[in-house]
Amino acid sequence: MQLPSLTLILSLVFMAYISHSIWNLAKLFIPPPCSPDIHCIDYYLRHNPKLQMILFSSARLRPNSDPQLVTSVRDFDYNTPFEKPIRLQLTRETLNNGSLYLHLFVLPRRVMVSNWNDAFQAHDRVYTRVALSHYQVPSTSTYQLLSGGVHKKQLVPVTHIKSTIGLNILTGITAFPQIGIPAELQHHLRLSDEGHFLPIVHFDFLNDRLRNLVEIGTNTTVDIKFTYAPTSIGLLRLMLHMDMAFETLRSVGFAAKDLDEVKGIFADTNIYLLCGTIFISSMHLLFDFLAFKNDVSFWRTRTTMAGLSGRTVMWRAFSQLVIFMYLMDEETSLLVLIPAGISTLIEMWKVQKVVPVDWRRLRLKPQKLTKAEEQTRQFDAECMKYLSYILYPLCIGAAVYSLIYESHRSWYSWCIHSLVNGVYAFGFLFMLPQLFINYRLKSVAHLPWRSFMYKAFNTFIDDMFAFIITMPTAHRLACFRDDFVFLVYLYQRWLYPVDKTRMDEAAISAGEMKTEDDKKTQ
Repeated sequence: MQLPSLTLILSLVFMAYISHSIWNLAKLFIPPPCSPDIHCIDYYLRHNPKLQMILFSSARLRPNSDPQLVTSVRDFDYNTPFEKPIRLQLTRETLNNGSLYLHLFVLPRRVMVSNWNDAFQAHDRVYTRVALSHYQVPSTSTYQLLSGGVHKKQLVPVTHIKSTIGLNILTGITAFPQIGIPAELQHHLRLSDEGHFLPIVHFDFLNDRLRNLVEIGTNTTVDIKFTYAPTSIGLLRLMLHMDMAFETLRSVGFAAKDLDEVKGIFADTNIYLLCGTIFISSMHLLFDFLAFKNDVSFWRTRTTMAGLSGRTVMWRAFSQLVIFMYLMDEETSLLVLIPAGISTLIEMWKVQKVVPVDWRRLRLKPQKLTKAEEQTRQFDAECMKYLSYILYPLCIGAAVYSLIYESHRSWYSWCIHSLVNGVYAFGFLFMLPQLFINYRLKSVAHLPWRSFMYKAFNTFIDDMFAFIITMPTAHRLACFRDDFVFLVYLYQRWLYPVDKTRMDEAAISAGEMKTEDDKKTQ
């Protein structure tokens, strides 16, 4: 009996881990039980109290003087979501690249509040604080390279204000068990004077996105949209887990933009879509790993280039390098950048099979081609001659148009954008030589089909993944462009199910491969 491969074992372990993670995610939405034999403490909102909401603003984390009263919601209905526009008066400290905080109180309606001390010293009050300011560099300046005109003024890092602030209060639960409270909720539980757990108020940080930041400039006032919505215990626990996970990611060097992309996955999704997103992302990671592993395995043991387009290999290495540099220039998410970097390294390594290099003497190794390899190169050159009549004029014309009519950050940025536009728009044409070689040889047996199938599955997953992870539009369109080429490869696989002209590797090396054209001439 043949033992299962290590790849199969690792794939099954990975799938089991993902299934276990999805199950643990689903368990977050199950409230902690409160049966008659378990001592439970009532939740404050179970008794339908009359509450009010008071908002203050201050330039300091802990106000040492009376902060500004922003607004109040006297008849606060915690079961009904609402939106409320508020206008903040910016202090001189905030205008000089200082900070700004929103201080929020939820307390009984019977308490009369006229200033900060009345709210802060009230009984049964719930207090939370939200940072409204964020210090970052404005939009990157771009220039008309030929005229030298500045399209956007270059600025130093300045204070930005969040244009939208969301708040949630836990509802839909009546009591918590005294023993067995989820660990992430324990820090947020406080007792009222009557011994009930006070309302849990939480800042909706998942919808706190970088796109909501507005540069204050010289304005002395700023308008903010304040939103409130009740939340279930499952969504609250999920946000608390995500908050702790984000702190860990920040500590290991993840930037705010990378975390913002992850927020986009989890914001405004129900549990089914969320589990589906995790499953799709996991499959994307698994197929990436399997495709990389089988691709390296195929090319490591490959001793001949018969039937394989060397120009396609070199083009894929060049295009992958250009795409990686473009993604770095655009400062895209690490979720997209890291797999692109790994793929670039593999494609550059594969070039050595086409153009072998003697690294000790830093020179090209002499090559002795077999008849089959010479035949393959002939077909490869024939196809590239036809493509060059279309490809090069289009790429040069697009680059000239971009230089004249569009603005760029630098000459380097123009070069990278021009190259990547050519790669994205016309790059799939460089995959056609391999299709042409397959057609002339009437065979697809020389292709790494196991790696190819993993890449095909991953491409179709990318179609869904492209709508989840934020990425440049050109990179998103390229995911759909590859579908067409993969479908043609699959058609050729069906059209040439058995390679009758290719006996084995030794036959190829000996030059025994014959095409349909050769048979006709015999």
